[in-house]
Amino acid sequence: MTAFGLTVSSEEHPPAHLVEIARQAEEFGFDFISISDHFHPWIEAQGHSPFVWSVLGAISQATSTIEIGVGVSCPTMRIHPAVSAHAAATTAELLPGRFVWGVGTGENLNEHVTGEAWPTAPVRLEMLEEAIEITRRLWTEDSVDHRGTYFIVEDARIFDRPDPVPPIVVSAFGPEAAKVAAKVGDGLWTTGIKEDVLETYRAAGGDGQVWSQLSVCWDPDPEVAVDRAHRIWPNTGLPGQLAQDLRTVRHFEEATSMVRREDIESSLPCGPDPGPILDSISAAVDIGVDHVYLHQIGDPLDGFMQFWAEELRPKL
Repeated sequence: MTAFGLTVSSEEHPPAHLVEIARQAEEFGFDFISISDHFHPWIEAQGHSPFVWSVLGAISQATSTIEIGVGVSCPTMRIHPAVSAHAAATTAELLPGRFVWGVGTGENLNEHVTGEAWPTAPVRLEMLEEAIEITRRLWTEDSVDHRGTYFIVEDARIFDRPDPVPPIVVSAFGPEAAKVAAKVGDGLWTTGIKEDVLETYRAAGGDGQVWSQLSVCWDPDPEVAVDRAHRIWPNTGLPGQLAQDLRTVRHFEEATSMVRREDIESSLPCGPDPGPILDSISAAVDIGVDHVYLHQIGDPLDGFMQFWAEELRPKL
């Protein structure tokens, strides 16, 4: 059975408001929420990027039933994998049975801040595999020593280990990452409708659940919706590896200046019509997405929750 969720967009809202969005998502009947783990927003117009682990602690106390996924952390560079595993373990204890940890190879925008060189994609995938191995050992063993290719862990013990152990869902946008997700992950995390990625994941032996985000911009006025999506979320129009390799907010500003308003209008549902959104959801479900979650560009509390409850949820 497909689960339906909501993006709690760290790039667009301050910490306390993220908590309120999560609380209302539970109230309005979403099955889960997804929240990102970034150091920066992509562009200045988004304007926010609080520390996700603090926000998750607050969300754990403001909600009681909704499933919560981090989509996604990079547990290799900005934060050492042992510390990331510790943070996720504590969060899972605060959210028993309702926490899912999405992990990926990261984006230069967020991971360069400690001064480390930005590795190539194959190296980042190797680092991610090693980080997942460290995490699983820390979550299940009394003491961990590890001297690997990329990381060292000495005499480390997490005293508050998660019970139950949360799934680790691996992010993939291309075939090599999809193979890694099949090899070491408990599921696949992606965005949009990427049938080729899902096919690669399944062909490589991946049998976990699949999570995918669909961006929308609801507003009673379709022109207002397109304008807002173009102003706040033009990064959805960037092709290929740009989103992973651009280094600063200024670089994203320069790159997204080439994204036209009509590009946004043609690439995602904008306006009050539920039809295109329902069509996108159906297409995602048809290719095998188990967890479909909607990213409302703008504030979901400005009418989108009611739209979900009245126009979308009854038809799913």
